[in-house]
Formats: sequence, structure tokens, C-alpha cells
Amino acid sequence: MKVSKTDSECGVFHKGEHKKVFAYSANTACDKNNFVLGFVLTPGNYHDSSSFAELYQQVTTSYPNISTIVADSGYRTPAIAKLIIDDNRTPIFPYKRPMTKDGFFKKYEYVYDEYYDCYVCPNNEVLKYSTTNREGYKEYKSNQKICKKCQFLEKCTESKNKTKIVTRHVWENYLEKVEDIRHTIGTKEIYSLRSQTIERVFADAKELHGMRYTQYRGLAKVKMELTLKFACMNLKKLAMWKFGKDFLNTNFYKNNSKFIKIKKMAIKYYYSIAICLQSVRKG
Repeated sequence: MKVSKTDSECGVFHKGEHKKVFAYSANTACDKNNFVLGFVLTPGNYHDSSSFAELYQQVTTSYPNISTIVADSGYRTPAIAKLIIDDNRTPIFPYKRPMTKDGFFKKYEYVYDEYYDCYVCPNNEVLKYSTTNREGYKEYKSNQKICKKCQFLEKCTESKNKTKIVTRHVWENYLEKVEDIRHTIGTKEIYSLRSQTIERVFADAKELHGMRYTQYRGLAKVKMELTLKFACMNLKKLAMWKFGKDFLNTNFYKNNSKFIKIKKMAIKYYYSIAICLQSVRKG
């Protein structure tokens, strides 16, 4: 495992197909109006789904009236689906392509029989339940003697013992519910709003507030810096909401007691933020 010599708490993040950098990952939640509700900071080599439970608990505790959770395909796991559905909330995830080699049968081509708890392969042969591994996946194995003579063997498996294994998570039924929700009328339109909400939050944070890089070392310092940045973004949006289009009118600032009050508060906040940033640098 690669460890940074300057910051041992960060992790290797794969940026695109070829570039690798030491970084941190900020799993962030926002509402439909782009206000940041919470975030969890992790080393760059952590998968997004690993910190979802902490972020979910953080946000739903502060905002218990949340009814719908929208996330990208990286969060589409049985554990996350179960957590949301058991909490009487609606998960909305996009379609996730099967991770299968080209030229081989896709997993959905193996039909699951719930009554007999088995799979049926494209050649109408049965794959019986064998065991459940430590990751919580039930394994279904084919008959080796039948597979050796099968005309579809080259499209089915590359195993040396000519045995096909299909796995099914013990909470797979929750992912099936997620798939049913995905096909519900209006769900596609809700998911498309991600480009205007959380993606906009990240775009503004990177382009306008310097979130692409950090000058700090250590999880605690980077977390403090990111907290201040998201707080500033929320305050800026709140100011725009408060005054609307008048905020851009130069005549508005003359003899406006409310604006003068907000301006004094903004200066106070920015001084506080500057002091915090200095303490982070020294700390």
C-alpha cells in the first residue's frame, strides 16, 4: 500500500484511468436548493459507500423529515438500499451496468427462482445453492459434469473445473426494490436534478472556493477547512435568497438598514473564518 511521506492520513485516489494522486474524498449531501446539509471526509482510497452510513445518520438526525435519498451508482449496494428502505425512505439510484467481460453472459441472463432458491442458466440448467461467504453473498454452483458438455461453456465461465458460480447477496431483494423504484414514473426526472444540485455544489466549491487542492495536512485540519468552505457557500446563498435580484442593484445598498446589518454580520463571520484558518495553519 502506498503512503504519502508528507501526509500519512490521505490515500491514493484514481483520477480518471491513468492519473493517481494522494487526496481526500468528501462525501457530501445537499438539499434540492443546493444548501450543504452535511459531509464526511475520508482518505482518497476509501470507497464512497463505506462512509454513507455515517453521512446518512448525520443528515437524517438533523433533518428527520427527509423522505427521498438520491445518489449515484457508487452508493448502489445492498447494505445502503436496506438502510434507506428499512428507514421508510425512498432510495433513487441510477442504472448500474453489469461488471461482466465482453462476450460472456450477463448476470441477469441467469434467472433466479425464489421458490426453489436456485438459478437457471441460459441453457436451462439449475445452479444449486452451495454456501454463503463472509461478505454475505450466497453462492450457487452448476453441475460440473453437465457444464463440460455445454455448448455455451465459453460464454459462461473460464474456471478450470468447468463450474459456473453465481452470487446473490442476502439482501439482494432490497436492490430489486431499488430497481422497481427506478422504473417508477417521475423518478428519472428527480434523479436528473443531481446535475443542478450536488454536482453544482462541487463545481462551485472547486472553481470558486479552491476545493481542488488543500494546503493542510491531516484529516482534522482538512475537515475544518472544508467545514468553513461549505459554511461560506451556504451563507452566500442565504444572502442571495434574502435579497433576491435587489442584491445586484447598486441603489439597494443606500440607506438600507437590513443590508447594513447583514453586511456587519458577514464581516464578523469572515473575520471568524480567517482566525480559524490561521489557527489551522499554526496547529
